[in-house]
Formats: sequence, C-alpha cells, structure tokens
Amino acid sequence: MAVIPPPPAEPPRIPGPHRAPGVSPFSRLSRVPLPALVGGGLAVGAGGLFLVGSLLVGGEIAPGTSVHGVDIGGLSPAAARELLGDELAGVQAEPMEVLIGEESEEVHELDPAAAGLTVDIAATVDRAERPGLLGRLFGGDGGELEPVVRQDEEAGRAELSELAEASDTTVREGAVAFEDGAVAVTEPRPGTELDVAASLGLLRDGFLARVADGDGAGPVRLPVHHAQPRTDAAEVDRVVREFAEPAMSGPVVLTAGDARIVVPPEVLGDHLRLDADDEGRLEPALDGAGLADDERLAGPIEDAAVEPTDATLRLAGGEVVASGGAPGSRVDRDAIGETVWPLLTERGEAARTAPVATEPVEAELTADNYRDLGIVEQMSTFTVNFDPAPYRTTNIGRAAELINGSLVPAGEEWSFNDTVGERTEENGFVEGIIILDDQYQQAQGGGVSAVATTMFNAAFFAGVDPVEYGAHSFYIERYPAGREATVAWGSLDLRFLNDSGNALYVLADATDTSVTVTFLGTKRYDEVRAEAGPRENVQEPGRREGEGEDCVPQPPLEGFDIDVDRVFVDGGREVGRETFTTHYVPRDEVVCRAGEE
Repeated sequence: MAVIPPPPAEPPRIPGPHRAPGVSPFSRLSRVPLPALVGGGLAVGAGGLFLVGSLLVGGEIAPGTSVHGVDIGGLSPAAARELLGDELAGVQAEPMEVLIGEESEEVHELDPAAAGLTVDIAATVDRAERPGLLGRLFGGDGGELEPVVRQDEEAGRAELSELAEASDTTVREGAVAFEDGAVAVTEPRPGTELDVAASLGLLRDGFLARVADGDGAGPVRLPVHHAQPRTDAAEVDRVVREFAEPAMSGPVVLTAGDARIVVPPEVLGDHLRLDADDEGRLEPALDGAGLADDERLAGPIEDAAVEPTDATLRLAGGEVVASGGAPGSRVDRDAIGETVWPLLTERGEAARTAPVATEPVEAELTADNYRDLGIVEQMSTFTVNFDPAPYRTTNIGRAAELINGSLVPAGEEWSFNDTVGERTEENGFVEGIIILDDQYQQAQGGGVSAVATTMFNAAFFAGVDPVEYGAHSFYIERYPAGREATVAWGSLDLRFLNDSGNALYVLADATDTSVTVTFLGTKRYDEVRAEAGPRENVQEPGRREGEGEDCVPQPPLEGFDIDVDRVFVDGGREVGRETFTTHYVPRDEVVCRAGEE
C-alpha cells in the first residue's frame, strides 16, 4: 500500500486577481478524488505537477509588477492593458510644464499628445514578465515596469517651433535710419532661440519620467541657442559719428547757373539708408534716382531749366529763311545723386554747396532742321481788312502776336483757343463789339473773329483738314460768304489737323486795318481754290428797338444759305472736292433810343 507523504509545511503561493486571502492554491486539488491520486501511485511527480500548474496559472503577469504605481501583477495581458489605459489616461492628457533656457523661471505648458508623446500600453504590457511554473508556484515578483513611450518627432518639432515663436528673444541688430531729417538709432540687443532638435529628446525623457514617477517629475528645462548681434553698439556709434550726423547737419544746395536747388535734410533722409554687410558693418547708400524724382524738388529743378528759343522763319524773295533761336538747358537728373553724395559728410553751407551738371535742350525749330521738317515754301496766305477802331487794333494785334510763330508738326492739331488763350484783360485784351444772341453786344475780346476768319481761310487754301469751326450767326460783309469763322471761349473753337505730311509754320501779322495769316510748309496740291454757289433760302430781316448804354446799333441784312466747294487741283486736274454749307440768320435792324429821364 502506497504511503502518501505529508504536505509541505508552507505550500507555495500563486497570486492572482481571483485568489481570496489565506486560501492555498492546492485547495483546488481537493476537487480531484483521492483514489485517482492514489491509483496513479502519485505518479504525477514533477512533470505532472508542472502540467497541472500550467493549466491553472498560464499567461498571467508576474506578481508585484506595476506601472506608474498601478499593480498589474497576476493579471492577464488584456486585463492589464485595460487597467493601464484607464489609469494612465489622465497622466497622458495632463499638460507638461517646461522652462526655456538655463535662467528663465517662466513656466510654459505643452500638450503631450499635440507634441506627439504617447504611452504604448500594449508594448508596455508585452514587456512584463511571465514566470515559469516554478517561479509562479514558489514565488517571483515582477517589480516596477518602465512604460514604453512613443514620440512622433514631426509633431514634436511643430509644437516646439510654435513654443519657440512665443518664447524666443530675437536678436536685435543695431541700426541707423533717418526720420523727418533727424538721425534715428536702434540699439543692438542679444537674443536667444529654442534649440528644437536638442529639446525633442529632453521632452521625451521628461514625459517618460512623469509617467514612471508620477508627481515626482518636475518641469522640463529646454536648451536655447544664444546669439549676439553682428551690428554692435560700437559700429552704431561709428556710423552715426562719421556719416549720419553730418548728413543731417543741414541742407545740400545744388546750383545751375543762377538757379539754386535746396535739398533739406528731411528730403535727403527719405532717400538715404544704412545697410549692414555680412560682417555687420553699416554701409551708407543714396537712392539718387529717387531723390531726383522726389516731387518736393520738382519745382526747383524745373525752375533751374533754361527754355530753348525756336528759330524765327520768314519769307525772303519767295524763299523760307530762318534766323535766331538758341538751345536751352536742364538739370541732368542722373547727376543729382552723384553731386549730392560727397556733400553729405561735409558741414557748413559753403562746403555743402556744389554745381550740378546740366544737359542741353535743343529747340524744336532751328536754322538747321526747318528744311528737314518740310518747311520750304508758302502753302497759303489770306488777308482780312477791317474798319479801324481802337479795340480792333488792340485785340486783333494781340491775337496775331500770340499766333505768329506757331509750329504745327505733321499729324498734330492746332487750336485757336489753346494758342490765344482766354480773352481777358490780364491776357492783353480789351472790351469790344461781339455777336451774341444774334445781335451786336459789348464784351471782352471783341474783334478777334477777324483773326479767326483769316486763320480759317489760310487753313482752307493750305488744304489741311478743319476739325472744328463755326460761322457767325448772321453774315458780316467784310468776310467771304461761307468761308468765315468765329470763336467763343469755352464753347466754340477753331481747330485744324495738319494732314499735309510735313510740319507747317504760321506767320500772323496785323495792322490797324488788316490781318494776314500765312502758312509755310510743303504744298500738298498744286492749287486749292474756292467755288461759291448762289445764295438760297433768303430771309428778310426785321426791326427792333434797344435802349440803354449797352445797346449797339445794327444795320439790317438778309439771311441766306450758301454752299462753298473746296477744290483740290494737282497736275492740272481736279483730284478732290468737299463742300462747306453755311446757314445765316437775318440780321435784324436794331435802333437804339435814349432811355426816359
């Protein structure tokens, strides 16, 4: 008969989540019938015991294993993962505290998840020990298990870069500028910059320490780069002393003949700059082109110009001859910066004054180029005679003076109003008789229609194209019917286009009783003649009475319509014809009577 040995004095403990305190694991064997054990002759031995033990406790984590103080000993891996996920959720979500640099005590917070830091719970559990049968039956603790931390470096760099923007102390380079004619200095200052690359590992270690040690982990101190300005205080002092202060010490004066162009400090400063080179040295520069184009200097530069004088043309023995004329000059804008630059480091008005280069300006019409422009012969001439009167002599003579010498390049228009200007006292005109509202009235510039009519006929027979013209409302006997013109400032102009193919030159001359306009150029046709038709739709005038000092007596004259053809002849034959149609209203008789006393 087999003898059953007594049980050991203290059976081995097998910990587990379902073991009640004080209950031996061998109590589970009590469910096996004793005869089976006896019948087996206790043949289980060590191998049988191992098999049974493995069936009872296989896959459980070693007792005493903990992560962040969370006991996962004796748990299955799945249960351990679930427990750690719940317990570490708050630790992972809690912001991390960081300090920037060795001296700063300002605490910044980072979101671990945003920084790419997470605890890999599955990998952590996989690292836990699974002791064999003997270890489980006869003891063996797992101890504190270091968690597995994962880091997404791309996310970490992004989060640290954002932190750097808020915490970096940017290096401030020394600088010198000019504001409203005064020197403005920016003092240099060193700076710091977060070392993102080195901070990644420290951030991971800090997170790991916090997960492993709990509240024992303090803020993570992150390293910084220290940078010094290239342009230091000594360089700023030097450039202020050597350049900036002298440059702003007073105006620079440029001379061109008798003209003076004063450039004040506030204008100079707007076009000066001091840029640092690779070594931090401040180098001054002047924007000469910008200075020359500054609108504040436009007037003085323009006033320094000397206008050229056109040559005067005249007919002598049927030939066009030229006399007089002179070139002008203007400031060479490209030379302004070159002239100003060496004066900026000088002090005192005399040392800061210098002549600026000028360039010649040729006259539009010279003794050398008028033939090249095609002004070689008389194209047309026309004269209007008038009864002498002081206002006519003054106004017609003044208009002729302003028109004389007009140069009209090929393809350009000529305008009576633009050339003569408004007929005002300031422009040399006096009051005279004009036609307004179909009757004679007194107004400034009366009589200039005689010049307009003479100009119209000169253009007519020169064969150029009339662009704008208008006849008087009623006919005036001293003018050719259908070939006359009047003008009114602001409402009616006399304009023609020079379509002759060459430039033309206008001669205008007036006496007390006549005005003559002559066109010089190159004839486009052998002859231009006028053919007038009969007067049609004749209307008889009426009679009206007027009174007052402004009343002007007016003789009666019938109204009518008339066509005038302009005929172009070349090579002895007609090559073109155009018709000018004019309508005249009757000129009513106006009798002025004295007002009642």
